[in-house]
Amino acid sequence: MNAQKKTADVLKKLDSQTDIYSDIAQNIWELAEMGYQEEKSAALLQKTLTDAGFSLKTGVANIPTAFIAEYGSGSPIIAIMGEYDALPGLSQKAVAEKESAGKVAGHACGHHLFGTASTAAAIAVKDWMIANKTKGTIRFYGTPAEEGGGAKVYMSREGLFNDVDVALHWHPSSQNAASAAAALSNISAKFRFHGVSAHAAGAPDRGRSSLDGVEAMNNMVNLMREHIPQETRIHYVITDGGKAPNVVPDFAEVYYYARHNRRDVVKSIFDRIVKAAEGAALGTGTTMDYEIVNGVHELLPNLTLQKVVHDNLTEVGGIEYSAEEKAFADKIALSLGQDKADLATAKNIQPYKETARAYGSTDVGDVSFVVPTVGFGTATWVPGTSAHSWQAVAAGGTTIGKKGMMVAAKTLTLTAIDLFESKDLVAKAKAEFTERRGADFVYIPLLGDRPPALDYRK
Repeated sequence: MNAQKKTADVLKKLDSQTDIYSDIAQNIWELAEMGYQEEKSAALLQKTLTDAGFSLKTGVANIPTAFIAEYGSGSPIIAIMGEYDALPGLSQKAVAEKESAGKVAGHACGHHLFGTASTAAAIAVKDWMIANKTKGTIRFYGTPAEEGGGAKVYMSREGLFNDVDVALHWHPSSQNAASAAAALSNISAKFRFHGVSAHAAGAPDRGRSSLDGVEAMNNMVNLMREHIPQETRIHYVITDGGKAPNVVPDFAEVYYYARHNRRDVVKSIFDRIVKAAEGAALGTGTTMDYEIVNGVHELLPNLTLQKVVHDNLTEVGGIEYSAEEKAFADKIALSLGQDKADLATAKNIQPYKETARAYGSTDVGDVSFVVPTVGFGTATWVPGTSAHSWQAVAAGGTTIGKKGMMVAAKTLTLTAIDLFESKDLVAKAKAEFTERRGADFVYIPLLGDRPPALDYRK
């Protein structure tokens, strides 16, 4: 049997399993469990993998919803990562108008598709290994709480990726692209101010407002924006500002993200944010403490692997919309300020590029500094859709999302097969990795030695 025929058989089998994996993804979409709360979602993926013959380690890195499923033995060891956490406050039905599903969270970043496609790929690779008597190890890494919880950082810190030869990932998107990706390094923290409560009208002089501390901090950080590198991103939300206007609040909290494409710059900017918080507390007569919730590295590219992934995504191709899907997409497009959906973007593969600008952050960045890592995106959302939007949640609950998910599963599968079949490819990827990272590089997580922030969404 030639290599092309073997590949065709693998893809044909994945096609035959579309309904199975679509049901799994839909189940996770409906569960919409937030970071470190994904008990049912993780259990569903675990069962799917163990039923397929994988061995299982649960609760890894002291995280109840993190796990590793493995098949085979020896080298190469190829890892496929999967996520499954939802985002708070983005509940949405699978309809083309904004309509809450009445839940506290929604899969606005498509991680229900992410975890399911990666599971499908791991099983498909296992089946291919058996059929072709191929030696080596395929691993699925169940990585919860990507949205600010940083499970991959703790897993990297624990050395769980140290023996891996290559790690693969993907992400839902509004287009099909496998160019060299970028992501911003990020440090996030919750700043907590403590004051003195009092009657806001009857005895305001006796009060010291913790909310004043938060607002003073925010004002100083906003003034700081003029004097930081322009690539920096800083965002915050006040998570607790008091309970009643007539009570001087004795507790207030603000949640900050600081991002830049270099982790050393992020650290220096975060130090300045801390100084602003200290000054705000001093000026308002309050006290302040803070907790670093998460910290992630930027992405380290690997062009050796990236070109292989691009070629495989091109072989798989994008998706065709049915008439019903097109009608849905056109309604979504109207909500995005477009006349109609861009079907060509869903069908075509974006041209390959070796550089990219970064806007978001991901804990995949930490993995990329531990092991050669590569990823891509597929069109699971209507073209033009932004992640973290109701439109992304809606499309992810339809066949549009599931079609893009299967494109990802196929691309991951083909790439893993290439790696099992070519020792030279693995060696070349490792050589580039060492050159880019530096032979003397020592991985140090930005979140220090803190335990996993298992309650950060509570």
